[in-house]
Amino acid sequence: MPAQCVRYDNADAMARDLKITTGMRIDCFISGSFIFGDFIEAFLKRNNCQATRMTIATLSMSEANVDSLELCMRLDYIKDLRLMVSDYFFGHERRTIIPYIYKHLDIDERFQLGVARIHTKTCHFHTLGGKKMVIHGSANLRSSQNVEQITIEEDPALYDFYDHTYDILFNEYSTINHSVTSRTSWDSFQKLLLSDRHNTK
Repeated sequence: MPAQCVRYDNADAMARDLKITTGMRIDCFISGSFIFGDFIEAFLKRNNCQATRMTIATLSMSEANVDSLELCMRLDYIKDLRLMVSDYFFGHERRTIIPYIYKHLDIDERFQLGVARIHTKTCHFHTLGGKKMVIHGSANLRSSQNVEQITIEEDPALYDFYDHTYDILFNEYSTINHSVTSRTSWDSFQKLLLSDRHNTK
C-alpha cells in the first residue's frame, strides 16, 4: 500500500495536494488551526467526487461544520449523510446546535442523526467512482486548537468494517423517526457492538 507521512496546518492546502487513488494511505499530523470539517468539503471538491453515502462520527462540531455539510449535500457532493454525535454533546447542545443540525441537514430524507456514548472521530464514504474511503484519528470536525492526527485510507475491507459497525449503532441510536436512547447503560452499549463480533475477523 503506497503511504505518505505529512504535516499540514491548512485544510484546503492538504485537500489540494491529496488525490483519491486506489490503495492510498496518508498519515498526517495537523495543527491546531486545521479544521477537519473544512477538509472533508475541500477533499470532495478538489477530487470532484460524490460520496454516495457518508458516515461521520464526532464528539463535537460547530454551526460552521453544519453549514459546510449542508453545502456539500445541496451541491450533491454528499448524496446521503449519517452523523453520529456523542450523548454528551447532544445533552449540552440540545437547544443550540442540535436544532440547527436538524434544520439544515434533514434534506429530502437523505440525513440521519445518531446519538450514542461514543468518543470516535471518523469519516467514511463510498464514492460514485467505487472508491471506499476511511478517515480516522483524533480530530473532531471543529478546531480544538490542539495538534491532532488523522489517517486517510482507500481500503474496501476497512470501509466495510466501519460501515457495518455504524449500521449497528444507527439501527439502535438514530433520532429521526426514533426516540433518543443515548442513555442506555454502558454495559448494554458494549454488548450491542460486540454481539456481532464475528464480523470483525
